[in-house]
Amino acid sequence: MSLVGLGLTDKQERLYRYLLRNPGADPYTAAAELGVPDVRRTAAELGALGLLEGELTAVAPALAVDALVRRRLEHAQRQFTELNAVWDVLTELAEEQRSGRRVQMVEHLADGREVTRRIRALLAAEPGEFARVKVLAHDAEPGHRSEPFARLLARGLRSRTVFSAHALIYPEQLDHARRMHALGDLHRVATERLRRLAVVNHAVAFVQADPTGSPGTGAVQIRQPGLVALLDDVFEGLWNRARDLDDQPLTPIEQQVLHSLTTHRTDEAAARSLNISVRKFRAHVADLMTRLGANTRFQAAVRATERGWL
Repeated sequence: MSLVGLGLTDKQERLYRYLLRNPGADPYTAAAELGVPDVRRTAAELGALGLLEGELTAVAPALAVDALVRRRLEHAQRQFTELNAVWDVLTELAEEQRSGRRVQMVEHLADGREVTRRIRALLAAEPGEFARVKVLAHDAEPGHRSEPFARLLARGLRSRTVFSAHALIYPEQLDHARRMHALGDLHRVATERLRRLAVVNHAVAFVQADPTGSPGTGAVQIRQPGLVALLDDVFEGLWNRARDLDDQPLTPIEQQVLHSLTTHRTDEAAARSLNISVRKFRAHVADLMTRLGANTRFQAAVRATERGWL
């Protein structure tokens, strides 16, 4: 078998084989016997390939073949990477054909409304899967209509949303999350720091342009498959670490209200022990009963005990 198949030229192979047979040969004798006048240059090429030690000492055949095979594999990997980039071009061309406009693998969208429009267009064309990370469960601009998204959910869109636990201090945020969760947009709550992210059909991702979250900076749209896959993994990690809506730890005041509810015979006495009004105490009790899915205070106490809250 010829070593030409592993990347050597005919002249390089002849010199390597000659030096294997004639260790210590001088360049003049090698040039004369092989008919290769530029032996020193050919030897330098073999040295660069790792087939010679010193000026004219051939390495062992096993080492030579290993070096050549590794070199060919590296070359093949580079070619594969170049060919793999063709799929990026195919994705780009297909989207240009669909949208009728020039598409970029990574594109900055300064206008938040354009980000929303593109996400809706992608989901309307293929309501497959939608994953997003938000700071607030409900952060739409005034006048925003949720009916189009609800219709996508009705068509079979599988949607998941992770939002920040800090939003739970606003009752309307939890109400909105529960409402969307019931429609099919599954919600979970994360305690870690979040940055806005959306991934559509595992194919297109949107990330906030400014990591500090400064308003008016827009988002970056990403279509490069490797980056989208990486962001997909980021979302899956967040989703797995997040908690269900009904599995949130009690706030300090909720813990105090629950304890007072079981240790005092009247609301008035419980409210006095917490130094809050009776009205405020009863509002906290109502919220706790909603979280526990309880119809009576006795049932709430039982379910709180089952969850380890009491």
